[in-house]
Amino acid sequence: MEDREPGGHRVQIEYCTQCRWLPRAAWLAQELLGTFDRSELAEVGLKPGIGGVFVVRVDGETVWDRRQQGFPEPTAVKRAVRDRVAPGRTLGHSER
Repeated sequence: MEDREPGGHRVQIEYCTQCRWLPRAAWLAQELLGTFDRSELAEVGLKPGIGGVFVVRVDGETVWDRRQQGFPEPTAVKRAVRDRVAPGRTLGHSER
């Protein structure tokens, strides 16, 4: 497990550059940053990869892997991240 910044967790989105998935990764990062506050997320980073990778990690732990779960809907990733960084927090309309 990676070190955490004070006051929040680190999210990393690793995406395939060969597949041109940067826009998808950036959009997902924007969704996460718009949902969680600084006390919950200290950082959302994008990590270029190859070979069809699209993986979301919280503090180094994989919470979504495209190879096993397919491409995520933002709501599904928000729930997975929420369960790690702020269990019990409501996601508002995303919960419905």
